[in-house]
Amino acid sequence: METLARLALGLIIFDAAVAAPTLESINYDSETYATLEDLDQLYNYENIPIDQAEIEIGTVVPSGNKELLTPPPLPKEEDGEEEEESTPRLIDGSSPQEPEFPGVLGPHTNEDFPTCLLCACISTTVYCDDHELDAIPPLPKNTAYFYSRFNRIKKINKNDFASLSDLKRIDLTSNLISEIDEDAFRKLPQLRELVLRDNKIRQLPELPNTLMFIDISNNRLGRKGIKQEAFKDMYDLHHLYLTDNNLDHIPLPLPENLRALHLQNNNILEMHEDTFCNIKNLTYIRKALEDIRLDGNPINLSKTPQAYMCLPRLPVGSLV
Repeated sequence: METLARLALGLIIFDAAVAAPTLESINYDSETYATLEDLDQLYNYENIPIDQAEIEIGTVVPSGNKELLTPPPLPKEEDGEEEEESTPRLIDGSSPQEPEFPGVLGPHTNEDFPTCLLCACISTTVYCDDHELDAIPPLPKNTAYFYSRFNRIKKINKNDFASLSDLKRIDLTSNLISEIDEDAFRKLPQLRELVLRDNKIRQLPELPNTLMFIDISNNRLGRKGIKQEAFKDMYDLHHLYLTDNNLDHIPLPLPENLRALHLQNNNILEMHEDTFCNIKNLTYIRKALEDIRLDGNPINLSKTPQAYMCLPRLPVGSLV
């Protein structure tokens, strides 16, 4: 049985071998393929008339001993125009070769020095603090907030703030100001805050009615230093600081919306019953005025108790 099984297995293997396809070698026949040497003759149309020329298609036989010829790289074309050299730019976008844009650093001072190079200009705010200035420098027209503290400015001229229609705050703390032209501030339509403390001012000029905050402390304002009814029409005035002067009276009338009145360290001797209240209307209450400072004055607040009946809080001062 074992012999018969081996015989059957051998027949099956023989039949499979006979049925398998034979592999034929690929013959690169020169009759079918053209060689590289024949290309010149194959495509030589020099002696054939144009109207009789025919295009023949041939296939190049692969060759192992021939290097594939590749055309040399084309020479790089030079650009007709030279690339524009980069030009360094300044912070404001201009180049050193271009003419300087007028007004970039603001107007020039008397020493022909740009204000915004001498001072610090940030948006609409100009800071000129502690620069030993003896006069207010020309300011950009869009200035809204001006600070020139701790300088040596002696006078404020009428043209120092002319045409600055956007000016809202002026702070000239700690200068040597002793003289102010009458029209220095009056024509500023949007002025809200005026700070002139720590100077030598003896008389205030006319002020705009738009003011909300006034600080003229530590100056030399006396009996005639403030005009009559100087604050009457300042309906938006909230803070009035006149400490450390030589005032002998409270400047009346006071605006209805006033919240803080500081008059300490002056020479105020007396007060009337209608200084703060309306004696003809006993039901009148002055709600806004909550902060009154009269300490440091030679006045006895206990002598005029009726003067405080309409106030939410008693003034700070001496009662003896």
